[in-house]
Amino acid sequence: MIRRIIHIDQDKCNGCGACARACHEGAIDMVDGKAKLMREHYCDGLGDCLPACPTGAITFEEREAPAYDEAAVKAAQAARNRPHTGCPGAAIRQLAHKKPAAPAPGRETESQLTNWPVQIKLVPTRAPYFEGAELLIAADCTAFTYADFHSRFLAGRVCLIGCPKLDGVDYTEKLAEILRSNNIRSVTVLRMEVPCCGGLEMAARRALEQCGRDLPWQVCTVHIDGTVTKN
Repeated sequence: MIRRIIHIDQDKCNGCGACARACHEGAIDMVDGKAKLMREHYCDGLGDCLPACPTGAITFEEREAPAYDEAAVKAAQAARNRPHTGCPGAAIRQLAHKKPAAPAPGRETESQLTNWPVQIKLVPTRAPYFEGAELLIAADCTAFTYADFHSRFLAGRVCLIGCPKLDGVDYTEKLAEILRSNNIRSVTVLRMEVPCCGGLEMAARRALEQCGRDLPWQVCTVHIDGTVTKN
């Protein structure tokens, strides 16, 4: 059928991933650092992705394309938000640790991780460790870049990590449901300085707006040289 659908100019695309995050239907993926319309039957032709694109790489076109399949979109959305209970490694675990202290000579610093799983895509929207939690939403690169990650940011917090560019999904809906469904006390967003990491911050901001709760929150940025600034 001939219908309106999006077109992504690969020459203009800078690989930021903003359109993939804005597409709630999941029609767009990041492939080899560029946004591509991978599932034409998921594209509703309404263009939520257009205003998200900073380079004007996305336009509408009228062409032959499969019809929009709303049922398939809803099924895919449900699958993305479903916890991966079939994998033993995704089983919910709550860990207890003492407050961080300087390690004795010859001893390693104790991990401050209090929850498992930690990946945003794997974590359930309800879990015991969310009760009264100080939530840390961190880009996965931050733990490798900032040397004092465990003692400064992870200690005393429940951690969720992700990379919107590599995952190719918008975390907003799931984060908003976590904030709505649990007694979260505060939110800290820890991102990298690179532009594509802005998707994590934007998803957290939108989730905070949509959850219906007034929560204290902050954003901190880890720079590639290992320093941190508070936004």
